[in-house]
Amino acid sequence: MNRKRRTFDAAFKLQVAQMVREQGLSISQVCRDMDLVESAVRRWVEQVGAEQSGQPGIGKALTPEQQRIRQLESENRQLRQDNDLLKKAFGLLCPRTEMSYRCIDQLQTKATTVASLCRLLAVSRSGYYAARSRLERPQRVCPTTAHLQAAFAASGRTYGTRRLQATLRAKGVQAGRHRIRRLMRIHGLRPVWKRKFIHTTNSRHKLPIADNVLNRQFRPATINVAWVSDITYIRTGAGWLYLAAVMDLYSRKIVGWAMAPTMHAELVCSALKMAITQRQAPAGLIVHSDRGSQYASATHRELLSRHGLLVSMSRKGNCWDNAVMERFFLNLKMERVWQKDYANHAEASRDIADYIVSFYNNTRLHSTLGYMAPTAYERNFAVKQLIAVSEKT
Repeated sequence: MNRKRRTFDAAFKLQVAQMVREQGLSISQVCRDMDLVESAVRRWVEQVGAEQSGQPGIGKALTPEQQRIRQLESENRQLRQDNDLLKKAFGLLCPRTEMSYRCIDQLQTKATTVASLCRLLAVSRSGYYAARSRLERPQRVCPTTAHLQAAFAASGRTYGTRRLQATLRAKGVQAGRHRIRRLMRIHGLRPVWKRKFIHTTNSRHKLPIADNVLNRQFRPATINVAWVSDITYIRTGAGWLYLAAVMDLYSRKIVGWAMAPTMHAELVCSALKMAITQRQAPAGLIVHSDRGSQYASATHRELLSRHGLLVSMSRKGNCWDNAVMERFFLNLKMERVWQKDYANHAEASRDIADYIVSFYNNTRLHSTLGYMAPTAYERNFAVKQLIAVSEKT
């Protein structure tokens, strides 16, 4: 199949280059997630570097004050890491009883019996012999436990029994959910999250409202048929950071996103522009959102009209009309945001971009997709299309 040539404007190139330079994502990750060519992305990154060094490019150089702020933030992160390392080191110190057993091993001679040393150090002889037998006994390692702990750690300590079972099955390890639950309980593998809420939708306005065209049809037959979008908040030490995201309902893949300290209409437009440029959105595609003033704004409506996209909005006060997007934001906060303490907006932006590109789109198993990652699910769809075309010819 001939691949359609895509064109990218300067804003999109700068956005992709910043994901590599500022948000810590690798070029291969960004290219795989956005279906871009590595040589083009490398050229965009070099152009940004040239601009920052005073040569023509597509980015802007940092001021001395911004460079100083980055240096201070790096030093603060290093101090926190060093402090956490010392806390872990204190936890590795042996308790008093184990130290007493070691002293008995070193002081024991023909003239000094174990009984006298135990009495002197106020420990029991049975406890000493039991500890020595434990050290001499070979430790058996359960292969299932090792695979389970590795899979749980790779998920960012977020997977439950269903996703862990699917991950182990993909590695050739057969284990039932009840056994996985028991091993998780024994080894303390417990995903912990807490629910928070802040109201981000302002539907009290006199802007035009569209009908609910999507009507909760969350399972389209192919990609680029229906997208959903929404805004959520991220707490940081420098104040709220707002995230706007766009999801393709077919694969549950996040195809566009943008972050800013304010909730202006430009935030949702930036996320939609990334999705349109990356996916080459066809005319007639449904873009669903809530009734927020950002989505009802003239800027957003003009962007949709320019590309021939069909607007759809939830009914008033009905969160279920956009439940899929709400679920993504909940997963993002459970699996990443609520486990972190962001110092500023830049730190939060880098971590959230890493979650979307490195974990959610390309690694995380989705129960709706038959426990496949969105990128793998779309790749499987493309293979099926090729097979169907070849069979017809």
